[in-house]
Amino acid sequence: MSMATKRVWHGWTTKENADRYQEILSNVVLPGIEAKKIPGFQKIEVLRIELAAEVEFVTIMTFESLQNVIDFQGVDYQKSYVPDAARKVLKRWDQEALHYELVETRAY
Repeated sequence: MSMATKRVWHGWTTKENADRYQEILSNVVLPGIEAKKIPGFQKIEVLRIELAAEVEFVTIMTFESLQNVIDFQGVDYQKSYVPDAARKVLKRWDQEALHYELVETRAY
């Protein structure tokens, strides 16, 4: 039995635009997702790493099931959700998100 579905997406930006993109995530993208009140949506995690020539962001959204993702994105649920404000500061991004079944978790 599946414990949850994880929707994983990557976006890359310049070092100069990284803080601006993080602000857009915090102030536009995440509130926009939260405002949708998606049934089964549990949380979103944002990861950031500075690489040699750019900065990579990873978002991991947790849903109760894949059906919740389909309800959020529609039948073309793998398509990325990248609002215009984010597109303006990203260099590139995953055109599709990956969906993983959480099969085990442990806390210590």
